[in-house]
Parts: sequence; C-alpha cells; structure tokens
Amino acid sequence: MSGNPKKALITGISGQDGSYLAEYLLQQGYEVIGVSRRPRSPNLVEIESHSQLKLVPCDIADQAWIHGLLNHVQPDEIYNLAALSHVGSSFEHPGATFASIVQGVLHILDWCRTSPATRLYQASSSEMFGGSLTQPPHKAPYQDEQTPFAPNSPYAAAKLAAHNLVRVYRTSYNLFACCGILFNHESPRRGFDFVTRKITNHIGRWRANPDLLRANPLQLGNLHACRDWGYAPDYVRAMHLMLTADEPDDYVVATGETHTVGEFLVEAFQAADLEFEMDFIRQNDVYRRPCEVHYLRGNSEKIRNRLGWRPTTSFRGLVQIMVDADLRTYAS
Repeated sequence: MSGNPKKALITGISGQDGSYLAEYLLQQGYEVIGVSRRPRSPNLVEIESHSQLKLVPCDIADQAWIHGLLNHVQPDEIYNLAALSHVGSSFEHPGATFASIVQGVLHILDWCRTSPATRLYQASSSEMFGGSLTQPPHKAPYQDEQTPFAPNSPYAAAKLAAHNLVRVYRTSYNLFACCGILFNHESPRRGFDFVTRKITNHIGRWRANPDLLRANPLQLGNLHACRDWGYAPDYVRAMHLMLTADEPDDYVVATGETHTVGEFLVEAFQAADLEFEMDFIRQNDVYRRPCEVHYLRGNSEKIRNRLGWRPTTSFRGLVQIMVDADLRTYAS
C-alpha cells in the first residue's frame, strides 16, 4: 500500500470477529484502532504488540467519548462489531442489549454525517429473520436479502433497529454504509456460552479426563434447531469486501447449508474420535429460548456474484478446527 496506510476503527475488537478482522486488516497494511470495553483479550495475544495496532478502552454508547475518538482518529473505515451478542441473554437484559446495539450505531452514524468520506460496516444478523422463510419452487427454504424480517428475541429486534438506521442514514445523507447480514459463524475464539463452543469445550475436557464423560453430562437445549454455520475468518473477509466495493449495499453472508445442533454434536464427537451416546448429554429447558428460531439457511448469491466472496471451510472442517483447538487446550 503506497503512501499513508488506511485507518480502520474496529469496535468490539476483543471478540471473535473483531480479532480476526484486525489480523486480516493488519495483513493488508492497515493501521487498526481497536475499541472495546476490555481491549486486553486472549483473542488479541498474537497481534497486541503489532506496531500498526492501537487498543482503546471505550463504551460506544457514550456519544461524547466515541465522537471524540472518531474526531481524533478520522478513520477511512469503521467496522461496528460491538454488541451484547448472546441471543439467550438478551431476554434477561433487553435494555442493555438495545443500548449496546442501537445507541452505538446511532452515535457512529451521526458522526459519519460530518465525515461522509468514512465508510461504515454494521454487523447485522441472521437472527433478524426469526421464523421468516422464502420457499422458491423446487428448492429448500432459505433466507436472502428479500426475505421479510421477523425477529424473535430482544437481540434480533435491536439488530433490526440498527440495520434500519443504517439504511435510513445511507439514503438520507448519501453515506457509504453497509450491513452484513451474517449467518452463524464460529471458531476456536467463540465464547463459551455459545452452543458450538460449549460442545467442543466439553469434548476437550472429556477427552483429557474420560471419567468425567458420564459423571458430567453436557447440558443443552433444543437439539433440533437448524443453523447455517460458517468459519469466522471467512466472514471477516466479506466485511472488508463490502467496504472496498464501488457502491454501498447490504449482503447476506452464509454457506447455504443448514445443520441441526444435534448434527454438530455428533460431528464434534467424531472429530475427537469419540463414540457418541445420548447418555453423554442432558436436555435442559433452561437453555431453551422463550421464543425459538427453528430454521436458518442463507442464500449468499448476491455477495458471491457481485463481490466474489466464497466460504473456504466446510461444516466438517469447521467442527474439526474447533475440536482440535479445545483438545490442544486441555492436553497441555
């Protein structure tokens, strides 16, 4: 990259997506400013000493603070990934969920009105679709950019409000602002309260101490929920493609495949060379949502055709990556 490097500001940099995105942008020659309530994170260990990375503690719901930071940094690109991101917890903390998701993006959009050259990426979510499906002729159900939204949780409702704010500001003020409607994407950096990481973490513990297998069954909720699971590093590439495109737009990012939680569970046991038995788990209603989303499968033809994005990791490959990482953790 010639001249001064581009500046990218990432909110929520300490999370799964933020850390992978920071690594990717640093590889592209960017200067990266990372914003988080807890910028010290195990996810950032490999890059925290990078000369082009600066970590800043901040609550983006604080308008004065975030505007002051943006005025100082004057970023070329903003990736707004900060949020209370666990769907189940949003039922317990709806106010905090809305504040983290909606107030943050509103403050950023208001600042972008005064700096229209800055490009904004907003993290939307497939959870916004809720129970809504499209059923084309001769195809299985899927969701795409034309599917109506029908959120089934405070988290999804907040994400939809933020999604609509971006659309309103983009149209009203001619901003380069994009929303990525990302379907589930996982990695060894996924939080332990998410079902995929909960499964692989337990398997890592069990493999290290087989006596724990039956004594401590894995507590899970709905095993029949269907999700479109991809690999997080693939999805942060999609974010960057959106902000380097010729025109701003919103895109679904997904693999196009759907698997149940039960299928993920069995696949994870196989990846660890363990024979799965139902005795190893307990279904607990505590882990069921008050209003379930039963089926998500994304159609990402738009971003594939327009921006050339493709996922590189299969469902089986994703599960293997996550299981291997947790096996290494507990073997050490």
